Amino acid sequence: MDNNNFKLNVMDNGPYIINGPVTIVHKDGTEEVKEGKVALCRCGLSKNKPFCDGTHRSSDVLKS
Repeated sequence: MDNNNFKLNVMDNGPYIINGPVTIVHKDGTEEVKEGKVALCRCGLSKNKPFCDGTHRSSDVLKS
């Protein structure tokens, strides 16, 4: 896989899954390079944002 490309999958009732490598830029400007699969929160309830911690499972926020 080319370093300039990544694949993003939107999971039903779950997180965004990115297949890296990908660089995450945090709100304080620090950068973190992640390899492989990374789950990003899309429900807004994670205690580990921007990463998913599974909290969506105990909520109806992503249920369609």
